[in-house]
Amino acid sequence: MGESIGTAAARAGDARPAVTVADGSWHPLAMVRSSLNWRAALYLTTSLASGLGWLMILAIGLSLSTVLVVLWVGIPMLVMMMVAWRFGAVLERQLNRLAFGVRIQSPYRPLPEGRNPLLKLKSMAVDPATWKDLLYLALLFPVAMVEFVVSVTVWATTGVTVFLPLLVIKEGGGEINVGLFSYWAGDAVAALPVSVAGLGIMLIALYVTRVLAIGHAVFAKALLGPSRSQIENRELRKKTAHLQASRARGVDAAEFERRRIERDLHDGAQQRLLAVAMDIGRARAKLNDDPDGARALIEQAHAGTKEAISELRDLARGIYPAILTDRGLDPALSGLAGRAPVPVEVDVDLPERPPAAVESIAYFIVAESLANIAKYARATRASVRVVREDAWVVVEIIDNGVGGAVAGPDGGLAGLADRAATIDGMLIVDSPPGGPTIIRADLPCSW
Repeated sequence: MGESIGTAAARAGDARPAVTVADGSWHPLAMVRSSLNWRAALYLTTSLASGLGWLMILAIGLSLSTVLVVLWVGIPMLVMMMVAWRFGAVLERQLNRLAFGVRIQSPYRPLPEGRNPLLKLKSMAVDPATWKDLLYLALLFPVAMVEFVVSVTVWATTGVTVFLPLLVIKEGGGEINVGLFSYWAGDAVAALPVSVAGLGIMLIALYVTRVLAIGHAVFAKALLGPSRSQIENRELRKKTAHLQASRARGVDAAEFERRRIERDLHDGAQQRLLAVAMDIGRARAKLNDDPDGARALIEQAHAGTKEAISELRDLARGIYPAILTDRGLDPALSGLAGRAPVPVEVDVDLPERPPAAVESIAYFIVAESLANIAKYARATRASVRVVREDAWVVVEIIDNGVGGAVAGPDGGLAGLADRAATIDGMLIVDSPPGGPTIIRADLPCSW
């Protein structure tokens, strides 16, 4: 896929993408087909008018306001001028997005809360972005003048050469003079070679338009966009908010897991061990008077002890399976697949063992996914794939069931997403009705 003008501008100015349109391939055929180039050409040939208009507004308005400051009338006029040029800058950001595909983020500082207009105006006045807006509008006319002259030259040449046969028919003949080159066409047939050459000139005009558009996008992004420090601060705030959310989800997941373990112990092994203790107590009471009854109670207690041990083993496996610690993900996931009610194909391709937290989360994502497949999916087969992609471990579980899985609140899939979030991982569920269901987790190997 090709890049848009905005992408090229972003790479020329800085490495951050600021683009929504992606039809900017430099292939000749794509250049002709791309609506981006024609929109850019329209802007470059019409922006001179807006540049001239803003130059006149700023020159007259600021001069008059400055002179009238001594009469106090100039102060509200200056305020209106400031609001006007900020509005003009907002409009230019939208025009740049429509013409070049460049999304320029708002560079303005947040205005103070409340209804006091003086505080808001003061905040606008001390905001560096306000004065960068003024500089952009002041420079827009000379920049637009250069763009206009170049654009009109190449497109006028294109129009004359492409439509020369029509001009010859209308005028009865025509001559083209380009530098030292001169060509006379007495009829439409003689003008056809020039018209064909004009198609090549049109392609040159498109490339020139693209270069001018990239230059204007870089110019607009430098003055109308946020500074590098602003972007870094915003990214830092976003990352901080993301980390806070992921840590909170991790705490919630750990608390949910603690309650689950407590519930399993209370409802399972604890009850069985209590029954064993009661059986042993009853057997001790009958040991002298009813040896056979005591023997039966001891056998019952023995069976209950084995069941309690089995439940404790399953519970321990649910906390952290020993095979995962000893042998890694491949054997542990193969063990899960072997116990699954449907055939499961396991493919683990890891050059080295990831951190223990990543292994644990990957294991439980697969375990919960296979449990959901057994309960709800009505699938006949499933597959598990674990691979290393750059600095990420990718876990993917696919089944051919009925689909419709949703990571709703308090559901098992939401719990898996919470597990992944504890290490800044992410979980994606793609489960259209009718299947197949794809659960993919991207887990970072370092954080």
